[in-house]
Amino acid sequence: MLTSYFWSGDAIRSRRVSDIVLFDTIDVPVPPVRLLADWDREISSRMVLEPGDVEVMPLARARARWPDYSRCVQAMFDWTSSLGLPEVLASSDIALMASRGARYHYDGEQYGSAAFCNLFLSEDKGLDLHFPSLDLRIPLTRGTAVIFDTCQPHGVIPRGSNGFNVPDFTPDQDWEQIFLTWELPIEDIHVAHALKVDFDIDPSTALQLDTEQVCLNGERVAVCPESGRWRLAD
Repeated sequence: MLTSYFWSGDAIRSRRVSDIVLFDTIDVPVPPVRLLADWDREISSRMVLEPGDVEVMPLARARARWPDYSRCVQAMFDWTSSLGLPEVLASSDIALMASRGARYHYDGEQYGSAAFCNLFLSEDKGLDLHFPSLDLRIPLTRGTAVIFDTCQPHGVIPRGSNGFNVPDFTPDQDWEQIFLTWELPIEDIHVAHALKVDFDIDPSTALQLDTEQVCLNGERVAVCPESGRWRLAD
């Protein structure tokens, strides 16, 4: 039993961790050359993006150079609506992110009350979004759209590799991925239904906690950053 204990208002609530990942490739336009160049400058000069890092990019500045931004967002609105999630993006926080791969991790100790909804904007660079517990690999290319439980372990690794290894990210290849991400409220009835999340499965334990966490069969767990396997938390 994999259980998330998350903040719901002023109280900790328990829920089942979903093993459902919704994904597709949708039609989004190529970002303009000027914007791609701006992203390259941002990554090379204003941040140190090492293998495994995921960092926030300036969205407001990007929108000023991105005439098709609204088309990208609308494409995601249409896709999520087709999944039975009407208007959920409109009320969700959005951010622009950059990554150079991603070590295996889960976000349940900070975002246990959310599901992530991502739209990848870069071309195929030979990277997969990998969910090791589900034996699921999703090739990342422009237009890859995905929704998943924040408590589900995931990483971004080179296609064909079996785990996250820094030496795989050779300096002679472009590994950067740019993507938009939304935080969808897991308690939204449409989100919970789409991911088949059951709530209040362990209310007695939830009452005793004051931090978000994920437990496997009653033991607090963490994720091995190289393999993605669950391990006991320190």
